[in-house]
Amino acid sequence: MKITAAVVRERAGAFNIETLDLDDPRADELLVEVVATGMCATDLHGRDGYFPKMPYPAVFGHEGVGVVRAVGQTVTRFKTGDHVIMSYPWCGTCPNCRSHRESYCLSVRDLKFTGKRADGSTLHAKDGQPVYSAFFQQSSFGTYTLANERYAVKVRNDAPLEILGPLACGGQTGAGGVLNVMKPAPGDSFAVFGVGSVGLSGLMAARIAGCDPIIAIDVHEHRLALARELGATHTINHSGRTDVVAEIRKITGHGLRFALETSALPAVLREAIDSLMPAGTCVLLGSARGGTEASFEMPFLQDGRSVRGVIQGDSVPEEFIPQLVDYIMAGRFPVEKLITFYDFADINRAAADSMSGATIKPVLRMPR
Repeated sequence: MKITAAVVRERAGAFNIETLDLDDPRADELLVEVVATGMCATDLHGRDGYFPKMPYPAVFGHEGVGVVRAVGQTVTRFKTGDHVIMSYPWCGTCPNCRSHRESYCLSVRDLKFTGKRADGSTLHAKDGQPVYSAFFQQSSFGTYTLANERYAVKVRNDAPLEILGPLACGGQTGAGGVLNVMKPAPGDSFAVFGVGSVGLSGLMAARIAGCDPIIAIDVHEHRLALARELGATHTINHSGRTDVVAEIRKITGHGLRFALETSALPAVLREAIDSLMPAGTCVLLGSARGGTEASFEMPFLQDGRSVRGVIQGDSVPEEFIPQLVDYIMAGRFPVEKLITFYDFADINRAAADSMSGATIKPVLRMPR
């Protein structure tokens, strides 16, 4: 079928709105009419060539939500008309997948970043030539796409679809880092370093868990203002001369029980670790490029402190995403406050606003 999609034709090139051919759904795939899709830094990294196995021309996007319009012959969990979020892929057969740790699938980088299905085929073509897609096995920067039923999550039909896309990646990453990994008790001290969409999702989760104090650290004052609105009891502007570690210890007395690091900057990670109390935990969510190194004092960790990297919030999407949707519907996870909507035709403006920090979470609305 003919669809409209945003195509990047060369490294660091613009998103071009083009007409493409979309493949027919395979036996285990869904045809999804995309209603909206979040834009994440990972999409922009793909555009700019961070993933060496991802060829061009390419279609990105991995926070897609929509309505199922057709299902393959072996699909059993979905039917036409279902509302779905398309989440991250996993192989289903490696040791981590078999032990229910799908976000650490041993084949995940190939499934996310090669532009092809697992069998080497592409989702899109133009004039008979492949357009590399299957980014996170969805490439949601288009009016329609295909999703394997294993990676799709059915959501309640009364939830507003256009605000749910960020749950597919950033939302479940930040919230899962808190609720699935930290599992704080009410009254545990918590700080988040960087309050973009991932950090603010973690902050909202910390509020749900009853953390106190909740400290937000960032360089953008408008983001710190939103953090206060979403539950931060204290904020620290990192762009000034403030000694962040000293300020956190002043607020908490003993240091942090939990620190969430989202910036991927080595100096900030060091601050997050140095802010911990004995037996405290730092969870690293920020995605650093290969070769990035960080240092810390080894004796400092001997007091029971721990540092853990986390992917996709340690979440099993079909279990965790519906919980987040329920929190949204109950007014406890107001993800809509992070979102700025853009028409699909304005995708390049959305990307520029995201990179400048003017927009926290761009969401593209598809033409209907």
